[in-house]
Amino acid sequence: MDELTPTTDDSNSHDKRIYEKWKRFNRLSLMIIKSDIHGAFRGAISDEITNAKDFLAKIEKYFEKSDKEETITLLKKLISMKFKGKENIREYIMEMSNIASKLKALKLEMSEDLLVHLVLISLPIQFSQFRVNYNCQREK
Repeated sequence: MDELTPTTDDSNSHDKRIYEKWKRFNRLSLMIIKSDIHGAFRGAISDEITNAKDFLAKIEKYFEKSDKEETITLLKKLISMKFKGKENIREYIMEMSNIASKLKALKLEMSEDLLVHLVLISLPIQFSQFRVNYNCQREK
């Protein structure tokens, strides 16, 4: 709820009760939020913020930055992945697909063709037959 304005002496008793309730719930909300969030966020946000709604908006800005960093990290990982031959090829491809799904959840959707291309270029020379077969299938 948006911040209510303090009541003056000539305000009616109903408005005063509403303001007092808002003030109490706002204070309780801030205490609960501050006690439940990680200390890193608590310390990064000014203690001057006395409105729970403003406090949550400030925290949300930190998570937006975090989403951008996570997107960059996942994209770098997906692009730099190389199959080493030690793990199962199916699990390797599923891991790449999982990263693509995480990117989609972060509003960075990539086409299926791009994902297949990234998988194919990350495979060693022993899997060159996959590339040939895939390219032949696409041309038909």
